[in-house]
Amino acid sequence: LGDLTSIAVVPENAPGPARFVARAGGVIAGTAAATETFAQVDPTVCVTWSVTDGATVDDGAELGRVEGLARSLLVAERTALNLLTHCSGVASLTRRFVDAVAGTSARIRDTRKTLPGLRALEKAAVRAGGGFNHRESLSDAVLIKDNHLAHLPVRDAVEQARARWPGRVVEVECDSLDQVAEAKAVGPDLVLLDNMTPAEVTEAVAVLGGALPVEVSGGVTLETVRAYAEAGADFVSVGAITHSAPVLDIALDLL
Repeated sequence: LGDLTSIAVVPENAPGPARFVARAGGVIAGTAAATETFAQVDPTVCVTWSVTDGATVDDGAELGRVEGLARSLLVAERTALNLLTHCSGVASLTRRFVDAVAGTSARIRDTRKTLPGLRALEKAAVRAGGGFNHRESLSDAVLIKDNHLAHLPVRDAVEQARARWPGRVVEVECDSLDQVAEAKAVGPDLVLLDNMTPAEVTEAVAVLGGALPVEVSGGVTLETVRAYAEAGADFVSVGAITHSAPVLDIALDLL
């Protein structure tokens, strides 16, 4: 039946120019997804953006305008805003983590802890916020985690991965300093230190002695991320920037 409300109260050919307005400051992402939403509803709708993904905006900033029939705009409004506000929320939270480690060599990375169906959009939003992407999928690189190590030691796991997938990045998760030493001996491309404290990361970095890049993951917050960066992490992966980012408040106001 379609949009019952708009069909009932909005004239069929009524024009509906509208504008996107930020109701809070943050970083914008998801503009292409919002544009495509309107196109799927009505190909005659025209969306013009005043900002690009990655732009920092203030509360009250006009982000773009939409031209088309009012009914079409109202049908697409909520889905377009859902995508735009969520992606902008991811970008905004990512930027806060990036800013928190400014002046260090650490880079903020995402994880595969994404919302179902939104991984590509969320990872693009992470990039818009100044972060970096980890694996898009299991086929992108080898990441040997604790469950993989349940039946074989670090050395065997790394050697088997190298033999099966030559040329691929091989990363190994380490939960203890003993495993860190094992990893150093066999030489994966990088080491993932999982659920360690900043003090433990400092010890692990000392064990490695610069032999391998270090990634830190597990419960990292805005309050602790700088301590991990200063402990020697080259990468800090944060699941929260995708699975728990609050939306950025954005409205679509008809003119």
